[in-house]
Amino acid sequence: ASAPAHAQAATSPVPVPSQIELAKMVWSTMLAVDHANRSGNYSVLRDMSSQGFQMNNTAATLGQVFASLRGQQVDLSQVLLVPPTFFEQPRFVAENVIQARGAFQLRPTAILFDTYFIWEQGTWKLHGIDLQATEMSETQPR
Repeated sequence: ASAPAHAQAATSPVPVPSQIELAKMVWSTMLAVDHANRSGNYSVLRDMSSQGFQMNNTAATLGQVFASLRGQQVDLSQVLLVPPTFFEQPRFVAENVIQARGAFQLRPTAILFDTYFIWEQGTWKLHGIDLQATEMSETQPR
């Protein structure tokens, strides 16, 4: 006798992203924020994020969140020129949520990031983000 189909369907485990996958996730997020900052339209950034992120953030709210960065006219597309430097190994902070913290060591302005991605609907989606632009000398050890 075979088990019912619903009993055979096991939930797939959350995959651990490789270093290059994590870099791509962070790069993609930076470009989405850059496009939103340039256009003033945060709908795509919101729509490509997790359901929880969408529930907690309207497009208008995201415009307010990134107003300072937008006001500084930081060109986030430059992050494509360098790999992200992770301050610590990206880690799971919940069963299906990974945190990646680090910087893009651009000169003269480095981009610090603290991102959260959640495994949702078979893919990693942005779940939380904090971006800061800082002078490069502030990110180097003293």
